[in-house]
Amino acid sequence: MKQFAIIGLGAFGIRMLEELLSVTNEIIIIDKDREIIEKYKDSAKAAYISDAINEIALSKIIPKDIDAVIVDLGGKIEVSIMATNYLKKIGVKEIVVKAQTDEHGEVLAMVGATRVIYPDREAAMHVTPLLASSLLFNFLPISENLALAEVRANEYCVGKTLLEANLRKEFGLNVVAMRNIESDKFAFISDPAYTFKDNDILLVAGSEESINAFSREGESVGKRGFGSVFKNFFPKGR
Repeated sequence: MKQFAIIGLGAFGIRMLEELLSVTNEIIIIDKDREIIEKYKDSAKAAYISDAINEIALSKIIPKDIDAVIVDLGGKIEVSIMATNYLKKIGVKEIVVKAQTDEHGEVLAMVGATRVIYPDREAAMHVTPLLASSLLFNFLPISENLALAEVRANEYCVGKTLLEANLRKEFGLNVVAMRNIESDKFAFISDPAYTFKDNDILLVAGSEESINAFSREGESVGKRGFGSVFKNFFPKGR
């Protein structure tokens, strides 16, 4: 069973603890706030009240073969950088750290972070497309060039078969699955003769631009495109 450690139980750290508990109870939590540790100690395999910049303490608490360490030290930029560097020295292979700014993230990557998380940015990436089009029901960026989205069948495909619509050619989208607007259950479309209906919700994979082209409602949205929005979320070098 995989083992994880969480240094700092801020909002992100607590959410990670809650999510990881669904797959393992091999979790170590570390925070210098006794009250927070007391609150969550029963959820973890081990809980420690310790300062994140105490290199000796971290080397004793964190096993060298641990699968990953998550660092959430709030707005303490210098402390998160030092803690990340210590974890790198210890030999931790997977270090996930919450960053406050692009500059903070760049420094974290330089000192050893293998994955830098920007919670506010990623939340904005999720919400912005939903506000831009009433056809979008859900949107999940996977990488700079790939996203998953729940999108309602548009005027182009309603009345056409899966084969006739050819969304891969026309929009650069792959239809992963489909559900009715009144149901939460998705089903795979195996019949190329299936005819799209107005109340179909498609789960599609493609670029942000492709999803925008399929779900746009007017030229103002279409001309701007999600590309102009998302390029700000993926700075050079990320």
